[in-house]
Amino acid sequence: MRPVNLDLDALRSFVTGMEVGSFAKAASKLARSTSAISAQLKKLEAQAGTPLFKKAGRQLELTDAGEVLLGYSRKLLSLNDETVAAVAELKLKGWVRLGLQEDLGGFLPQVLGRFMRAHPNVQVEACIARNADLLSRLDKGSLDLAVAWDGVDRAGYRETVAELPMSWIGSSQHPLAWRPDGQVPLPIIAFDAPCPFFALATEALDRAGLPWRLAFTSASLSGLAAATEAGLGYTIRTRLGLQRGTELLPVGRQNLPRLPSIALTLHRPEAIADPVTEKLSAIVLQAIRSELAAGQA
Repeated sequence: MRPVNLDLDALRSFVTGMEVGSFAKAASKLARSTSAISAQLKKLEAQAGTPLFKKAGRQLELTDAGEVLLGYSRKLLSLNDETVAAVAELKLKGWVRLGLQEDLGGFLPQVLGRFMRAHPNVQVEACIARNADLLSRLDKGSLDLAVAWDGVDRAGYRETVAELPMSWIGSSQHPLAWRPDGQVPLPIIAFDAPCPFFALATEALDRAGLPWRLAFTSASLSGLAAATEAGLGYTIRTRLGLQRGTELLPVGRQNLPRLPSIALTLHRPEAIADPVTEKLSAIVLQAIRSELAAGQA
């Protein structure tokens, strides 16, 4: 039996359509016609030998085979793009310094590893730090780019990576026995000040007339997660980087107020950067958006 060679162009259309939410939008983004995208999807189904989509009312959903193919497609395209970059950009040289939020520490180091293997003549210096520290380092010129939570006005170039809803987060093993009766303050677990999550959450509690107290503070995300998992209180983050032993609380749980969204933002001193910084910026943006899209699949 001859091996089946999946069409990478078709896989890219498939993945793009799932990430942007429709294949019409994918056609526009990839500069193709909708009929061409449709033909590619039919080709993929033929190569897979099974349907990739099923009807769900007026919408289409992925079949089990479609879910499997989507996961492998992302890996194949990532490896393809890494290979092309390694071959085409062997002359890329320089030094780049990147700062990241701790919420990104679970997957971006792997992305940085692929970048360094594809560009062996580029030296990457990366750090994980809090918002205020990252932006301070940018202002002092000790970072070339940083991905931070928005909320601080500053000079320089910024690009929104994603708008993410903030959520109350509790223990998945030890649910908190707190009731919104106005008598017992809600125990809050938060980063040491300044923290945009803490500030926005306590503002929402104050508007709702719910008392609160700061039960536990930490300088690290793992510290917040450990205290939350133990049932010491609720913390406030987004679904990005959700730690083991914790879970997002459904909206309205225990009459807790709805929280606003917060922007994850890429910062650079200037809009036009050197080629190395531009390249790493593009890879970081793509990796975060792919991670978010995969979490919604």
